[in-house]
Amino acid sequence: MKMKFHITLLAGLATVSLFTGCSKNPVTGKKEIIFMSKEKEIALGAESHPSIVATMGVYDDKNLQSFINEKGKAMANISHRPDLPYQFFIVDSPVVNAFAVPGGYVYFTRGIMAHFNNEAEFAGVLGHEIGHITARHSARQQTSQIFGQVGLMAGMVLSETVRGLAEQTQQALGMLLLSYSREHETESDKIGVEYSSKIGYDAKEMADFFGTLKKISDKSGQAIPTFQSTHPDPGDRKNKVEKLATQYQTEHPGKYNVNRDTYLRKIDGIIYGTDPKQGFVENNQFYHPELKFQFPVPSGWQYENSPAQFQMAPKGGKSMMLFAMAEGKSLEEAAQTVVKNYGLQVSENNKTTINGNPAIVMISTQAAQTQSGQQAAPTQNSIQVASWVIQYGGNIYVIHGVAQAANFAGNLSQFKSVAQGFKSVSDPNILNRQPERIRIKTVQRDGSLKDALKDIGQPDNKMDELSIINGMGLSDKVTKGMLIKTLGK
Repeated sequence: MKMKFHITLLAGLATVSLFTGCSKNPVTGKKEIIFMSKEKEIALGAESHPSIVATMGVYDDKNLQSFINEKGKAMANISHRPDLPYQFFIVDSPVVNAFAVPGGYVYFTRGIMAHFNNEAEFAGVLGHEIGHITARHSARQQTSQIFGQVGLMAGMVLSETVRGLAEQTQQALGMLLLSYSREHETESDKIGVEYSSKIGYDAKEMADFFGTLKKISDKSGQAIPTFQSTHPDPGDRKNKVEKLATQYQTEHPGKYNVNRDTYLRKIDGIIYGTDPKQGFVENNQFYHPELKFQFPVPSGWQYENSPAQFQMAPKGGKSMMLFAMAEGKSLEEAAQTVVKNYGLQVSENNKTTINGNPAIVMISTQAAQTQSGQQAAPTQNSIQVASWVIQYGGNIYVIHGVAQAANFAGNLSQFKSVAQGFKSVSDPNILNRQPERIRIKTVQRDGSLKDALKDIGQPDNKMDELSIINGMGLSDKVTKGMLIKTLGK
């Protein structure tokens, strides 16, 4: 959580322009009814981009950014839609993920960049994501949803029904990180083989990366990449992609590159896992070293940290809490902005102090809207919100506790406990915490990957994780002079 951005929560999708008649899909060549023009695709991508950046942040690595720009433009030029204004970004998230939005916007997390072991693996996933764009999967998905009378909705964090945290996050990015069908995923895998091969890479490495994804999904507690989460098993996809790559290379003989060492050197020093400066949870406390504050995280609660906000909720999903930067030059102005942004009806408003910091506490209701746009009378299904607007360290923050009216009173004491636990942090161990980084090392002798990692001083409790990061088994053979990934500060 960098707290450098203000994010406007998504309340819905922009109106879609409808067009009659059929158009030809640029990849399949088939005629199809599409309710989204090329201009609308580009506009949707441009509208989505600021929210993605605000939610995830951009990872600052000029050399790596230059690399993905170079390969992205090369692939865009040989794609079925070279006329789109493609843009490529590395976002500052540890989750192993890549995704694309209409109009040519393609995103890789630093988490997935850290897990690639050569340029060919990256190129395969790049081709897969560009394939979603060139095959117009967003537009086709949208058309299918319209015909099925499924509303294209992105949820608000303060929505009519408070759900579990994981669902909240999924809703907040609903349209941006569109979950494609199995058919679309299979089609994009095939396109990924074609595109990566056309710019000179061995698409069999793309198949191998599905093996890495399989290990990640099998490891408990790991996030599943969006492009595999609701789709065919990555093990099955590995076999299918390997067959597609073999077929392509048989039909188009030539030299196909892997470029392992050059890629590993490019990611030497990339941040791996949580970046402490964005905030981290330890011993049921959320700490933000850069902004020097902390507050409690209730035991057993799930949480999600992003550059824009920190949100958490119990597993039952009947309440949630949200921490973010508040807009305004004074407490009063910030409180008024909170009320306006969330459409709140305030019933209590009191000034106080929290651990010496000036604060305003509000109890509010977020009533549903009538068809005429007016706020409906509060009911048991209305959302009640407790808000603490706190001035600290030159900034103003807001902590929201949210629950349905029927459950609000039972959760209020928990909300108060968290808000009243907001305070400064001065522990040097917290303030100076450094992130783990990928460190590329040279194998000193022939042996197994495990032998090489132990020679370099990697701890035993990291061996399984390092095996996944390297895309190898611990018993796999390595040779003297070979480059491998390790973890260090």
